[in-house]
Amino acid sequence: MTATTDGGPGGEAARGTPSARTKTSGTIPEPASGPGTGGLTGRTEELAAEAARRATGHLLARQHPDGWWKGDLETNVTMDAEDLLLRQFLGIQDETVTGAAGRWIRSQQREDGAWPTFHGGPGDLSATVEAYVALRLAGDAPEEPWMAAASAFVRERGGIARCRVFTRIWLALFGWWRWDDLPELPPELIYLPKWVPLNIYSFASWARQTIVPLTIVAAHRPVRPAPFVLDELHTDPARPNPPVPRAPLSSWDGFFQRLDRALHAYRKVSVRPLRRAAMRSAARWIIERQENDGCFGGIQPPAVYSVIALHLLGYDLDHPVLRAGLKALDEFAVWPDKDTRMIEACQSPVWDTCLATIALADAGVPADDPALVKAVDWMLGEQITKSGDWAVQRPGLPSGGWAFEFQNDTYPDIDDTAEVVLALIRVDHPEPERVKASVDRGVRWNVGMQSKNGAWGAFDADNTSAFPNRLPFCDFGEVIDPPSADVTAHVVEMLAALGLEHAPHTRRGIDWLLAEQERSGAWFGRWGVNYIYGTGSVVPALVAAGLPASHPAIRRAVGWLESVQNEDGGWGEDLRSYSSAEWVGRGESTASQTAWALLALLAAGEREGEAVRRGVRWLAGTQNEDGSWDEPYFTGTGFPRDFSINYHLYRMVFPLTALGRYVRGEPFGGLRKGA
Repeated sequence: MTATTDGGPGGEAARGTPSARTKTSGTIPEPASGPGTGGLTGRTEELAAEAARRATGHLLARQHPDGWWKGDLETNVTMDAEDLLLRQFLGIQDETVTGAAGRWIRSQQREDGAWPTFHGGPGDLSATVEAYVALRLAGDAPEEPWMAAASAFVRERGGIARCRVFTRIWLALFGWWRWDDLPELPPELIYLPKWVPLNIYSFASWARQTIVPLTIVAAHRPVRPAPFVLDELHTDPARPNPPVPRAPLSSWDGFFQRLDRALHAYRKVSVRPLRRAAMRSAARWIIERQENDGCFGGIQPPAVYSVIALHLLGYDLDHPVLRAGLKALDEFAVWPDKDTRMIEACQSPVWDTCLATIALADAGVPADDPALVKAVDWMLGEQITKSGDWAVQRPGLPSGGWAFEFQNDTYPDIDDTAEVVLALIRVDHPEPERVKASVDRGVRWNVGMQSKNGAWGAFDADNTSAFPNRLPFCDFGEVIDPPSADVTAHVVEMLAALGLEHAPHTRRGIDWLLAEQERSGAWFGRWGVNYIYGTGSVVPALVAAGLPASHPAIRRAVGWLESVQNEDGGWGEDLRSYSSAEWVGRGESTASQTAWALLALLAAGEREGEAVRRGVRWLAGTQNEDGSWDEPYFTGTGFPRDFSINYHLYRMVFPLTALGRYVRGEPFGGLRKGA
């Protein structure tokens, strides 16, 4: 991994305005050089072929001997801060780890003293509070210039009282915040049947895995001795939590605020035996979902809260469950150098491997190449054959999906499964029947996870309740998993590649996608940033499913993509597009987002168009000598507006896919229908 250090003290401040655009259309002669060409001379086809060759070599060299690929998954410094807070809470501080984490956290600070949640983004209050506390644990004094700047930023924005609930929970663990001033989360929630609103299965998989252990933590309300005070993070230390007006009772917010007060009152009169039984049931629920590698849910928040919850219930740190859990959390650490440590929120080997396989195959690596065969062998071994939480909504559906991580058998996801199938069918494996059986299981599971409206979510079917997001507790990001255009598009593309474009479930997915297109011609991107990702996912799927390039929906999408192309020939979209219309389709050009736009335009028959030529030349002109691309900007989405991701392999796999399809003239990698 290459450390991103230009956002540290003395580094980059937030970009203030969206970048300028130029709209282009038509076909023009090859230029010698100039804007939008990367300063290159030569024919675009030749430049693209050379760039694809170098990128292929670079990507092949990164394959693990076991067959998989994995790029770093960079998020924000709250992961690192919470890791240090967890160690402080458990009493397992390590001087080397603390120092290395402190170096990474300092390197990400903005000039104004704040920490952003994505590269080049504005300062975030909660991230800044957590980073500040972590640096205090690392020994930084409040008087240090960077610390004073951070505390001033926090006070200017209302202090700790205006932080998200998760941040204040971490502070409550050390008495820096009152448990009474946090939303109540009773462990009896575990007993609500699935037909009752706000049962645990009405939450998205990631929220469910986090909430269940937090009910145990909230019931215990532990407080460890604070190693220092945090008066400098309050606007008024004598009045750290000034009251705010309640929303009207007639509003949903007002209703749930009063429900929370009722739950606080219930805490005082709750039946103790029932509460103890609920915590034991929650503990069983947690332990049953611990993976073979010790992790819980494959992501950081459930893992850290599960460790804390079980420890509060009496599991000591040498207990096999906790020992394995802590070891798994250590596996989330990336060391950019021997003195710096970054924590990944998650790991993405299955996702990275299937995307790398598609990229290499579409770039012309022979279908029986040993590297691709080895990748297929590894992916076949990762298919999940046990039931998981998804079966609550789909009982009786045979398993057969793939998860995102090395180990996460409880939570396979629909997006990974679709892309793995698309990767498997590109490779000539020496055991074709084995591959076919695996593909059939994956397709059957994905089709069975279709939601009632004809589309697909990421982890669950019909996870669309309007209530969870309204809880006072749920201010940390998206807590439901409704269908999205990008996931639905990947499933439709998978089905079309298998010759199932006319099947009823495929047609329902197509109808839903067409209805979801926005007036601009773009599609919203749930799991990638943002409209460029959504549009780059949907257009290839619709064309693969039989829509002609002349279809009005395809032409509107092409027009939108051309209208938001940057002057330099690339495409980019800032994460602020999730909150502000002025950022939609706007941002510094990136390799991954340029590739997404090109994939849509190539599928739409625009190979000879000016926009494609300029985009291809931008990719060729910005490629590094080793065949890679630099991409500090975050183009992945965990929760729109709240949690952003820089997938370090995106800058490789998507440009190579786009260049390969441009060079070979095969929008879908030359797939044979029904292969």
